[in-house]
Amino acid sequence: MNELIHLIKQLVNIDSINPDLIANAAGEAAIGEFVANWGCEAGLEVITQMAAPRRPNIILVARGSGGGKSLMLNGHMDTVGVTGMDAPHTSRVEGNRLYGRGAYDMKAGLAACLMAAKRAKALNLRGDVIVTAVADEEVASIGTQAICRELARWQPDAVIVTEPTEMEIAVAHKGFVWFDIETFGVAAHGSRPHLGVDAIAKMGKVLTELAQLDLDLRANPTHPHLGSGSIHASLIQGGQELSSYPAYCKLQVERRTIPGETPDLVEAQLQAILDRCAAADSTFKAKLTRGLVREAFEVPENAPIVQLCAQHLSHITGTTAKMSGVSFWADSAFFASAGVPTLLLGPHGFGAHGVVEWVDLDTVSQCVEIYVAVAQAFCV
Repeated sequence: MNELIHLIKQLVNIDSINPDLIANAAGEAAIGEFVANWGCEAGLEVITQMAAPRRPNIILVARGSGGGKSLMLNGHMDTVGVTGMDAPHTSRVEGNRLYGRGAYDMKAGLAACLMAAKRAKALNLRGDVIVTAVADEEVASIGTQAICRELARWQPDAVIVTEPTEMEIAVAHKGFVWFDIETFGVAAHGSRPHLGVDAIAKMGKVLTELAQLDLDLRANPTHPHLGSGSIHASLIQGGQELSSYPAYCKLQVERRTIPGETPDLVEAQLQAILDRCAAADSTFKAKLTRGLVREAFEVPENAPIVQLCAQHLSHITGTTAKMSGVSFWADSAFFASAGVPTLLLGPHGFGAHGVVEWVDLDTVSQCVEIYVAVAQAFCV
């Protein structure tokens, strides 16, 4: 336990704020070097893969004797920013809680991966235990995407993403699709309403319809763990000055999706709103553009890796394993899309992206035990 706590503190004390979130932030170079050095000292094989300049993935391998299944443990090294936090990179322990930026999301989970791999090396397993400590999960997931492009090199038979799940086995999470909606008007002097068409007012009709769509979605939950999808207006801009009719308005929206809701389906829902607005108003002109897509994720509850994790979680914690879904998106979706059975399992804590962030140390220790027990049973 002391070794585990010391490792979490060392990871938290390294500034690894994602530079695509905060300009000129530290990124993963320093923490990647630390993880690589730690892996060498632990006797693990260490591979550095550059997802982008100064954005490393560190892959640590507890190599098996051969012929067994391989288990991959995945965690990200980057964090969000620290605005409003007091000494975010000076970790501290109070009771059973370790505080600091990234303690919960997700350097404790990463530490649990590292400790599990170190212990797995001493078990003389037939299969490999592979830790992928990745860059950039908080923005574009270039790290895990780079891992997935070379999955044939690692050949994992299952993946555990060690994001914090409150010691529940997360078998599903939501996805999302971003859209731009633009409405077009006619610029004119504010004193000449007969010449102008107000693009912002036209967007008001769209906003009303979006609010109703969100209510309709959430009134009809269909997924046993995730409920329903949702939609919200995120950013809006338009107009040129107070004395003019605005010729242009742009709305950016996020549509959270559940398994089965495809990007084409949700785009059709939004296009239907624009079509209704146009049918009711001959001066309504709009354009819909699809942006970033991240697919929803789901793994069958009867998948062998899920059942194995449930068995050992129950044994180690003394409680019945609970299957659940998480509302946030995670890198698990990429592994699942590549055809690898994947789940999420990580510790208790609080404050992901918040001003106060902590992780429950007892549950991190239990995660190490679970990962090791699963590897011992799986990598045969």
